[in-house]
Amino acid sequence: MTVLPPFAALLTVAALLLPAIARADEAETPKPRWPAPFGGEWHAFITFASDYAQNGVSNTQLGPALQAGLDWRSPNLLPAGQPPLWVYGYVFGSNVSYPQTGNGFELDFAGGLKLKLLERKLGLALGYIRYTYPDISASFALDFGEVEFKADYDFGPFYASGRLRWSPAAYSGVGQTWNKRALVSAPLAFLHLPFDATVQLYGSLGNYWLEKPEALGLPKNDYWYWQVGLVTSVWGLDVTIAYTDTTIEPIDCGNTRFCAARAFVSVSKVF
Repeated sequence: MTVLPPFAALLTVAALLLPAIARADEAETPKPRWPAPFGGEWHAFITFASDYAQNGVSNTQLGPALQAGLDWRSPNLLPAGQPPLWVYGYVFGSNVSYPQTGNGFELDFAGGLKLKLLERKLGLALGYIRYTYPDISASFALDFGEVEFKADYDFGPFYASGRLRWSPAAYSGVGQTWNKRALVSAPLAFLHLPFDATVQLYGSLGNYWLEKPEALGLPKNDYWYWQVGLVTSVWGLDVTIAYTDTTIEPIDCGNTRFCAARAFVSVSKVF
């Protein structure tokens, strides 16, 4: 069996380095960057990764990826003294490579609302993500959309986040899908590194459910995925070393290592 491109596409999200990149939809008060329309702010990032690995599955057939993104965040919508509430939006692009389609390009669009409560320690967000592949034939039916709900809490010594994504009709006839993931990250403040470098440790665990697994040749309706990594910030760069894996057996992944345990490295710059 050959790995189907829609399966890899489903596992794509708009950020490879969640703990490393403070996107406008997640940051409480992003660092001032460029003035934007409606009193908002622009932020941008560029990333080079040894493997575009998301949810444990390679979207580049274990090859490297060059990625870029642009975020917009509005000013607070509520009066002073009220909980911070803002609108966010972003565009994300990356090269991809799938066995049946070959090399291609992914372009994602997303937007939503985020609210901060409990002295800004609790964050709630509701948004929508649209995944598109402009130079890949529509016959592969890779394009689809997801509704996303996120909740995160800053405990001080560590940060915890929960995410739920739902698609009413995902790619290639797989029907309804649910993607649940929990993430915990913590700065390793006790490490005193040269050049004022800082280090963050993170780990995530997720479960993916799809209505019609037979459309992709999968043996059951769900699987698990996980990732652990270190993010070092130095000289204005975020360097990530991570290890990822899934419960998908090689025989169900086209007899490849695209879903198998492996390490990857990435370097990111936020502008």
